Amino acid sequence: MNKKVILGIIISAVLVYLSVRGINFPDIVRDFKKIQLSYVVLFIIVAIFMQWLRSYRWGVILQPLEKIDQLSLFSVSSVGFLAIAAIPARIGELARPYLIAKKSTIKMSSALGTILVERVLDSFSVLTIAVIVLLLTDLPSWMIKSSVLLFLMTLALFCCIVGLIWRREKALEILNRVLAKLPGKFANKIDEIIHRFIDGFQIIVNIKLLIYLFFLSALVWLLDVLAIYILLKAFGFTLPVMASFVVMIILIVGIAVPTAPGFIGSWHFSCILALGLFGVAKPEAFSFAVVYHFLSMVIVAVLGVIFLPFNKFSISDMKKQMGNDQGIRPQAEG
Repeated sequence: MNKKVILGIIISAVLVYLSVRGINFPDIVRDFKKIQLSYVVLFIIVAIFMQWLRSYRWGVILQPLEKIDQLSLFSVSSVGFLAIAAIPARIGELARPYLIAKKSTIKMSSALGTILVERVLDSFSVLTIAVIVLLLTDLPSWMIKSSVLLFLMTLALFCCIVGLIWRREKALEILNRVLAKLPGKFANKIDEIIHRFIDGFQIIVNIKLLIYLFFLSALVWLLDVLAIYILLKAFGFTLPVMASFVVMIILIVGIAVPTAPGFIGSWHFSCILALGLFGVAKPEAFSFAVVYHFLSMVIVAVLGVIFLPFNKFSISDMKKQMGNDQGIRPQAEG
């Protein structure tokens, strides 16, 4: 973990340098003064609704395991997103599974499986949007190649998940051959976690719910595009809606790179890169990136802090819970 943290900080420092190099900061201040606050307020409303919708979608994914009330889902999700932004090395990804396990009968490893399903749904939604954008916009070849590569990786992961669900016994038989080479006590614990992890994929077998989830996922990312477009209007940019799609796609790829907490550097560099494709000057693109990043992090921080007293956790306890996740596996609803 320490190596990842150090690497992330180094990458962030490099990207921050590349983002600010050659920029005249008085120009940045001038850009800030031109911001239209009415659009900023609208951006905040859309961004908060997007967070609510993401928590609702997670509830649909969890539904085959247990139905969780929306307030608990939004509360846990708000703290979870804060953990992802604040804790380095992506350890924050464990926060939501850990917290929902404390509020329900769902095991943490099963909840972690639902997070993987969520990531796959997000990837397919963004890739579908990316394909449409690529067909309608003249974009660099590197972006096309990156989208194709990401699509193939996501497709492979989805096939693995489907295989684990529809050929569960066969898949477990193969895994057990590997586990047989491990010490007995350790192998039994891993086997139990794998079973519960697969339980988190139960939504895959419900075609109606799966289609509904694809619809919700598309709606989540279209709201993200809308929020970006609104903020671009706040700066007075006269850019096509397609620019908002491109910013979203490049930003998603950019923040996937390990960096310092809060996606510092990668967020700003990605926005500059995306807006540069539409002729936006670097100082103006950097101003947008700073405000976009600041508002997004403030929303995550405020929501997380509001619900943190009801969802307290520690990194050591999360790791311990994941390691000691034992008991009877939850059964999917018929």
